[in-house]
Amino acid sequence: MKAVATFAVILLPNVSGAQSHCAGQTQIDATFCAKEKWDIADKELNRLWKEVKSAADKRGNGEALLNEQRAWLKRRDATCDPELTSDGSAAQMFYWSCMEEQTLDRN
Repeated sequence: MKAVATFAVILLPNVSGAQSHCAGQTQIDATFCAKEKWDIADKELNRLWKEVKSAADKRGNGEALLNEQRAWLKRRDATCDPELTSDGSAAQMFYWSCMEEQTLDRN
C-alpha cells in the first residue's frame, strides 16, 4: 500500500506552473491561487486513483484500498476544515493551501 501511495506522490505535478496565475497582489488573488494549486493536485491524484484502484481491484484488494482512501479523506478534512473557522480574510487561502499540502503529502 505504501508503495502505491509513494508512486502517486512522485507523479503529482509540480504546481509551480500554477504560479503564473498567481501574480495578483490582493487577498482574493492569493485565495484563488491557493484554490487553483489544490485543483491541480487534486485532479492528478484523482487521475492516479483510477489507475491504482483498477490495479488493486485486479489483485483483489480494491475494497481495502477504497476504505483506506476514505479514511484519508476524513483525516484530510479534519486537518483542513478548522482553517475555515478562523477569523480574517485569509481563512480560505489557508484552507486551500492545507488541502493542497495534504494532497501532495499523501503517502
